[in-house]
Formats: sequence, structure tokens, C-alpha cells
Amino acid sequence: MNDLWQAFFKAISLVVTLDAKLLEIVFLSLRLSLSAVGIALLVALPLGAVLALTKFPGRRVVVILINVFMGLPPVVVGLFVYLLLSRSGPFGVFGLLFTPTAMIIAQVILVVPIVTAITRQVLEELHLEYDELLRSLDVPWYRKVTALVWDARFSLTTAALAGFGRAISEVGAVMIVGGNIDHLTRVMTTAIALEARKGDLVMALALGLVLLTVALAINLFAYSITETVKRRHQ
Repeated sequence: MNDLWQAFFKAISLVVTLDAKLLEIVFLSLRLSLSAVGIALLVALPLGAVLALTKFPGRRVVVILINVFMGLPPVVVGLFVYLLLSRSGPFGVFGLLFTPTAMIIAQVILVVPIVTAITRQVLEELHLEYDELLRSLDVPWYRKVTALVWDARFSLTTAALAGFGRAISEVGAVMIVGGNIDHLTRVMTTAIALEARKGDLVMALALGLVLLTVALAINLFAYSITETVKRRHQ
């Protein structure tokens, strides 16, 4: 028990003193996850808007598929990306396997369904609420989309935070496609798994504390946004 407490206090010391190895892993995790979320937003927001505001053949099937993909096991996504990027795969010529780019691709695939589903639900509810008013004002389609997105900006920010939480906490997919290579593809989740297996509880606990802090910050931010939305509608 004393050894565990000593490891815990040493882990806090690593965080407080901004250990170089710890910072390298943390910054790489943040860079990859933020990049993945940024790319995912470029895909998911327009897709969610189209699903919310337009009717077309097969729309229901697309919505169902998006909801199904939200629950995809990360290791399956990792395996899928691995097969695509491996030497025998269709994109193997680019040599992307076991690189940060491969990890971003896997995270994007995991984040897009989450943001798309939330965006569709939020905009669809707003569209039902304001559709009659917008029709009476003869608002063009593109201005309608702009108005609804602006009104839903807080909820859409929450969707982005949910996607970021999924990306930064992911271990299975990024381990498969990234390889957990030191100084190249080692992020917080994969490093925690490695250090725990090696018996280096100090570094594992330090990274765990940072990851918990990031998760707490995300949840507090999302909660504050939710409360702001509630106050606006009271």
C-alpha cells in the first residue's frame, strides 16, 4: 500500500514539474485528437444538416446506419483502417500505417457518426419548431441553414466536445494503426497501457491523472454549455 501511495505522489510530481516525456505524450494526444475532431466536423456538420433539413430516398437508412456506426467497436474500426493502409491494402502505397495520420483517420471514423447524429437531432428539432415561421418569411434554404446552425451553436459545441472525448480516450483503434511507437505515435491511452504492463506505475498514473483532468474539463465545459442553453430558453 505504501508503494502505491509513493507511486501516486511521484506521478503528481511528474505532472507538477512538467516532465518532458509526459508533456511530449500529452501534446501529441491533444494534437491528434483536435485534428481528428476538426476534420470530423467538416464532414459531420454538413451531413447532419442535410439529414435534418432535407427529405430524399434512403434517408431513413442513412440515419439508421449513422446510429449503428456510433456503437462501432473501436478495434473493428482500427482493423478496418489497418487493412486499408497495409501494404496489401488499396492505400498501402502511401505508407501511412503506423503514423500519426493513420491514427487521425481512425479517430475521424469514430467521431463522425457521433457528431452527425447529434447535429441531425438538434437541427431537426429546431427545424420543426421554426419551419412555419421561416416559410412565412420566405427565407432561402441557405439562410435557413445558417440561422438554425447559429441558433444551435451551443448544442453543436457540445457535440464537438463529445467527439473530442471519444477521440482522446480511444486506445484500441489507435494502438492497431499507430503501433504505439515512442516519440512518434505514443499517445496517453496507449502509453498508459504500455507503462502498466511494464510495471511503471508512476508514468501510468501521471498520464492517467492528465487524462482524467482532460475528461473532467470536457464534461464541465459541456455542462456549462447545457446550462447556458437551458437559461436561454427559460
